Amino acid sequence: MKRFLTYFVLAAMSAMVLFSACSHTSPMKNRQQAEAIRELGEAYMAEGNYTMALRELLRAEQLDPDDPYLQNSLGLTYMARGRHQTAVSHFKRAVALNPNYAPAKNNLGSAYVALEEWDNAIECFNDVKDDLLYATPYFPLSNLGYVYYRKGEYETARAYYREALEMERRFPRALHGLGLVALATGNVDEAIRRFEEAIDVVPSAAEIHMDIGRAYEQKHEYSKALNAYEKAASMGRDTRLGDEAEAAIRTLRNRW
Repeated sequence: MKRFLTYFVLAAMSAMVLFSACSHTSPMKNRQQAEAIRELGEAYMAEGNYTMALRELLRAEQLDPDDPYLQNSLGLTYMARGRHQTAVSHFKRAVALNPNYAPAKNNLGSAYVALEEWDNAIECFNDVKDDLLYATPYFPLSNLGYVYYRKGEYETARAYYREALEMERRFPRALHGLGLVALATGNVDEAIRRFEEAIDVVPSAAEIHMDIGRAYEQKHEYSKALNAYEKAASMGRDTRLGDEAEAAIRTLRNRW
């Protein structure tokens, strides 16, 4: 990744030297320079350095504010920083600039989910799932499943998760979602089975280990619950989920 980032740093610097040599910068050159800076910002995003990513993306926006891909990247960066309302404005801008930009629509829906604006999220995800050119419709289908799960409409949630799995049989988000629905409706054994299927695909997903721990605790299988919480705490170290797992471990040990 350092080589990857260094490449973009050098490319962006080279572009800036080239363009600064001209006393009058054309719109085309502005766009080319903005693209080089955007790619640098996106490289920082890939590293998880959202402060530097935001700095570069905002520089690019000054040169070319009408780039939908830049607006989408700004939205993702603000999402990562917890600025969900600001992210919404950038995703909306991306979609306005390119109404066929399905990933930006899906990201807009995700921002609405973070704000718990369920109906707005549903509208976005429905648009994306009905887009015949969108290569991964199981993402918006699973997102719809999650929205309806949060709304307490469990049968609708289950239907969307199952539809996603018809397209991608081992899609972990849908498997996890079916587990959440099963747990919410009192089918603990089904929940554990679905969580185990999801963990088999993504063994390092701390959130799923946390949820299977809760399921085992409901079954009074405390040893298995403790083991799951310990995995979640280790995988989610220095995060809110890791703190929740540590608290669950302390509570379970005091009770057991």
